[in-house]
Amino acid sequence: MRLRFGKRQADDGGLEVTEERGMRTLHLGSRAIQSAMRVSRPWDLELAYTRAMMGFLMFNPMPQAVLMIGLGGGSLAKFIRRQRPQTRITAVEIDPRVIAAARTHFELPPDDAALSVIEADGALYVRQHPACADVVLLDGFDAGNQVEALATQTFYAACRRALKPGGVLVVNLWGRDKAFPEYLARLVRAFDGEVGWISVQYKTNVIVFAFNEPGALARLDAARPGLADLSKRWGLDLRGFARDFQWAEGIAPLLD
Repeated sequence: MRLRFGKRQADDGGLEVTEERGMRTLHLGSRAIQSAMRVSRPWDLELAYTRAMMGFLMFNPMPQAVLMIGLGGGSLAKFIRRQRPQTRITAVEIDPRVIAAARTHFELPPDDAALSVIEADGALYVRQHPACADVVLLDGFDAGNQVEALATQTFYAACRRALKPGGVLVVNLWGRDKAFPEYLARLVRAFDGEVGWISVQYKTNVIVFAFNEPGALARLDAARPGLADLSKRWGLDLRGFARDFQWAEGIAPLLD
């Protein structure tokens, strides 16, 4: 692991942290950006897909427990910890190099009452911890590809069991992955069709929201009048997310 200044020249097959014009990025075995941080504002969410993942606030603006599978540079953990210190965040990351990079180069704070980072297999952890979180944030990529163990039918079913009543699973999928239609279909099956999504940057990323109880549409409708204030409080365009949100019955156009 090293910090390289200037443009990234080549992929050496390992973890690399680069910095250019005040933007620090994490790469893991490919040119794909795993995480990004503006050095002057390390708690902000620089990547559009991470902001879209925070769309769970439309359904639960005050989560008590958030489970993250996949740490990256820790952007989501830092953001939630700064904005809502009452929320307990558990981040599970299988690669110790990623944890070290987040702590060394991306200003992820040490564990405390609000944050716990665990080096473990996320698929196994989810199976072993039922009803542990209000929100599960799943961002499971390795060298730019979806980690298959974090995208199986069995794993998505385990994610549903890991949610508390009224909980939501938020999944970052690569919209141009050839297996994307199957991953989305698995989520629809695992959550009995209680699934919606936000498409980011022309399906470069598709953020899928899967709900373990029916009634998510009614919850979103009830939340709309308060989204302006909530957007201001968190610094996110939640009203835009609500406008762009699509439901499972519109699945066919997304899979074209």
